[in-house]
Amino acid sequence: MIPPVGESTPTAGRPLEPTRDEFRELLVVATDYVTGVVDRLPDGPALDLTGVEDLLADTELRRPPAETGRPLAELLGVLDRAAGKGHINPSPGHMAYIPGSGIVSAAIADLVADVLNRYTGLASAGPGLVALESDLLRWLADLFDLPEHAAGILTTGGSLAAFSALVTARHAMLPENFLAGTLYVSDQAHQSVAKAARLAGFPGDAVRVVPTDSHQRVDVSAVRGLVLEDRAAGLTPFCLVATAGTTNTGAIDPLSALADLAGDEGMWLHVDAAYGGFFRLTERGRSRLRGIERADSLVLDAHKGLFLPFGTGCLLVRDGGALRAAHSGQSAHYLQDIEQAGLPDFADISPELTRDARGVRLWLPLHLHGVDAFRRALDEKLDLATVAHDRLAADPNLTVVASPELSIVAFRCRLRPGGSAADEDSATAEVLRRVNAEKRVFLSSTRLDGRYVGRICILNHRTDLARVTEAVEAVSGHAAALVASAG
Repeated sequence: MIPPVGESTPTAGRPLEPTRDEFRELLVVATDYVTGVVDRLPDGPALDLTGVEDLLADTELRRPPAETGRPLAELLGVLDRAAGKGHINPSPGHMAYIPGSGIVSAAIADLVADVLNRYTGLASAGPGLVALESDLLRWLADLFDLPEHAAGILTTGGSLAAFSALVTARHAMLPENFLAGTLYVSDQAHQSVAKAARLAGFPGDAVRVVPTDSHQRVDVSAVRGLVLEDRAAGLTPFCLVATAGTTNTGAIDPLSALADLAGDEGMWLHVDAAYGGFFRLTERGRSRLRGIERADSLVLDAHKGLFLPFGTGCLLVRDGGALRAAHSGQSAHYLQDIEQAGLPDFADISPELTRDARGVRLWLPLHLHGVDAFRRALDEKLDLATVAHDRLAADPNLTVVASPELSIVAFRCRLRPGGSAADEDSATAEVLRRVNAEKRVFLSSTRLDGRYVGRICILNHRTDLARVTEAVEAVSGHAAALVASAG
């Protein structure tokens, strides 16, 4: 029943709006829980897959919501059980795949942004928050020396950013009937690129996979030859994809040479820097990423290189007009009351119409900690990767694939003479199984030239020298035991 005008509504009449005291109590309970989570991380597991079947069969965990509410502490207990199994990404021992550690200041930013709950698809709906995010994007464009007319958008991650990038390249470089268009990726490119091409409407054979050299960098001459072949066949090469930090080994494609090739052939140069891009904040990263400033589009993942929570990606495009032309939609009568704010309408430069104040989770940590704190953290990761490489390379029972360009070290077991490649692959897999079974560190694997290799990827802001040393010693110890048993 709606109360008469002027009559106050009791708190009980609005159960979705806690009182000030109730809200404070909720925050106290939540704060106690999350601080406990962070406190447990150093001694907790980096990986725990034991008892997953029992967890998924837990009726308490999976029961539907009831008609009446339950205490927050009780619900957080359920969440804690749910989150206790799987890959524990915030753990300092998580060195598998590309770690995403999540800084707690970004969680504070999310809390504030969610309570504010402002719409930022159109600038006039939240001009201050849009200005804040727009200025961050300009800072990012300056970090990569992009021109003043560049534009960008914060996305949910690199996959959506790659999709928008390819849609922009398609719109700018190809006619409406674009099915003759071809794009070029290395055999080390992230799967998100091929997926983005499919979502953008390209057939599977439009994505040309180019071999890499012994350092897992794309072979520029092979790209050039394939482009010439495709032109002769009546196809339209339109986009060249470079990777600035591959997922397998952290290799950086020859960006300047690829930029030259793209310019010579009139192709769009897209750089996937989701993993490696933010190393540009460091002196070493800036040197190793030379040429990235020539990209037509560039993907970054702040939930990787800036340690933010998952769901924080970015697309930068050299020609902001091209980004807008590819994404702006038809006018809608229901928006006729919206006034122009002299700021970008993010709905016109991305697939999203409804979007939250995503920039707050990037703005608050950068201003709270300062850029140098992130730079020092990234420099530490480069240092730790060098330590891991040097110690593993000195082990007679291991072969290290290459010196790290960023923060990934790939390795495999080396058996005594007479051991086959298949035997070494099996031994490497067993080393990883034993290391991960101890749960102190979590490593993952991949294949290079058909060979099974282990990976150590150091990109967690909590990972320190002690934990890297522990990981290296675990790998070396188990490798030594396997080689001795095979001898």
